[in-house]
Amino acid sequence: MKTIENNTVGIIGLGLMGGAIAMALRSGGLIPPGSRGQILGCDIDEDTLAAARADGMIDEGFTSPEPILKGCDMIFLCLNPATLLEFMEKRMGDFRSGTLLTDIAGIKGPIVEAMETTLRDDLDFIPGHPMAGSEKGGYNNAKKCDFHGKNYILTPLRRNKRENLEFLKTLIYRMGFGRITCTTAEEHDRKIAFTSQLCHVIAAALIDCESDQEITRFGGGSFEDLTRIAMLNIPMWTEIFLENRVELLRRIEQFEGSLDKIKGFIAGKQKEELQETLRIVRNRRAAMG
Repeated sequence: MKTIENNTVGIIGLGLMGGAIAMALRSGGLIPPGSRGQILGCDIDEDTLAAARADGMIDEGFTSPEPILKGCDMIFLCLNPATLLEFMEKRMGDFRSGTLLTDIAGIKGPIVEAMETTLRDDLDFIPGHPMAGSEKGGYNNAKKCDFHGKNYILTPLRRNKRENLEFLKTLIYRMGFGRITCTTAEEHDRKIAFTSQLCHVIAAALIDCESDQEITRFGGGSFEDLTRIAMLNIPMWTEIFLENRVELLRRIEQFEGSLDKIKGFIAGKQKEELQETLRIVRNRRAAMG
């Protein structure tokens, strides 16, 4: 694999994450203007492409993916899970031989399963999930998507080439991420159901149970921190909730059990039991880092 500075990198989908990846590559100096490498973007929205070109974040932009599929050494597929699978099925024959592919989708089971069985032999697809984002989507908010020190999860296929995996890891660190975890698709979907999907469910439920639009006058930070992510991408999160529903429902039930326990201590004025639970919770959270 050539050094990143000499690669032509394509980004399919210049929304929040695709735009942030372009900015990390260009503004971070990985593929600076005038280098032998290029950044090519694809998006259905011409205004987004125009903005990315005007910002200098991409060298060229296209509303059709063909120029990227046939002309790039590496491609970031910044698509929702179902759209990604549909795209790969439809476009499998269009990629240039030897292309390195990766994605950003928030569930991994269906993607790994499909790529293990249908991916062309001359392509290398390394499933990935950058644990970064913003409650507001779209390219215009990509600057708010800070990668510095954040987690990145990879769920490699059995067939991935070692040199490509090492290349991608190096690139991820150079983009600003602080920690890479390589795991199975099953473990990813099980743990992400807790650390990400359940959190979005809780934030949505908090807003759903209160209709007073002036309640933020009484906020001191806790409410704002807990509900920021309720400003979610509705189609994407609906898809993720339903696709990973088995693990997510298990986590919701686990949370309901803890909530009922604490509720019972409060209702019964069980001071010692409540304090002991809060002590365990505080210590456990501190140990998580």
